[in-house]
Amino acid sequence: MTIEEMKRRKIELGYSYEKISELSGVPVGTLQKIFSGETSSPRYKTIMALSDVLGDKDNIYEVHESAVAYNADYKKGQKNEASTSIYEGEKTLDDYLALPEGTRIELIDGKFYDMAAPTTIHQSIGFEICYLFKNYVSKKGGKCVPFVAPTDVQLDCDNRTMVQPDVLVVCDRNKITRARIVGAPDLVVEVVSPTNLVIDVMIKLFKYKNAGVREYWIVYPDEKRVTVFDFAKDIGPKDYSFEDTIPVAIWDGDCKIDFSYIYSQIEFMY
Repeated sequence: MTIEEMKRRKIELGYSYEKISELSGVPVGTLQKIFSGETSSPRYKTIMALSDVLGDKDNIYEVHESAVAYNADYKKGQKNEASTSIYEGEKTLDDYLALPEGTRIELIDGKFYDMAAPTTIHQSIGFEICYLFKNYVSKKGGKCVPFVAPTDVQLDCDNRTMVQPDVLVVCDRNKITRARIVGAPDLVVEVVSPTNLVIDVMIKLFKYKNAGVREYWIVYPDEKRVTVFDFAKDIGPKDYSFEDTIPVAIWDGDCKIDFSYIYSQIEFMY
C-alpha cells in the first residue's frame, strides 16, 4: 500500500490521526509528517503497520508501479534514478544480456532499473559480511557458496528478472552456472541507500520471498541497523543494531555475524 492509497483509505474510513495512531501504534506526529509529505520515506515497519490498519499489507507488491513512483520522491527536487524504470516497454533476459558491459542495471518483472554506484561504506559492509560467511563455510566444510555483487541471479528461472544482490549464499550447487545463479539463493543481504530504499525494502522483499529465498537481511548503513526476515520459518522482521551479533538462520544460528566487529572495520569512513 502506497502513501497516496493510505490517504484515500483514511478519507474513506473517516479515521483521524488519533484513531490511526491508536490502531497502528505509530505516533500522531509521525503520521502527520508522512501524510503531509514531510517524511517521504517511512521505515518499512511503519509502512506495514499502516497497511495493516488501512489496507492489506500483501498488496504492497501488487502495487509495484505505485511503489516505484512513491520512492521517486524520496528526495524532494531530485530525480531518484534507482527506482525509476529507465527504459520503456517490456524487457527480457535477451535485452539485459545485450546491455554494454559494466552497465549497472537490474531486470525486475520485465522492467529495467538503474543501480547507483555503491558508496565505500556500502561496498565494505557487503565485503565484510561475505568474508565472514566464507570463513564459516570453510571451517565447516559445507557446500554453501557465498557470493558478493556483482553476481547475476536469474531469480525466477524465467526471462523477466535478473538481480544482483549485494551478498548471497547458495547451498544448492546445481543452481550455480558459469554465467550466473539460476534460482533463488538461500540467503540474500541487501545494503540499502536512499536511492534504492523501496526497491530493497518493498519490491525485492516480496520477490525474494515468493521466489523461495529462505532468509533476507536488509542493512541500513546510515541508521546502523539490520532487519532480518526468516522466510523459511515465516519469522520477521527482527531488528538489530550495529552493536549486535546476528545469528544466521539458514545455518540454525551456528554462524553468528558480529556487527560491532564489522562497524569497527568501517567506522573511519563515517
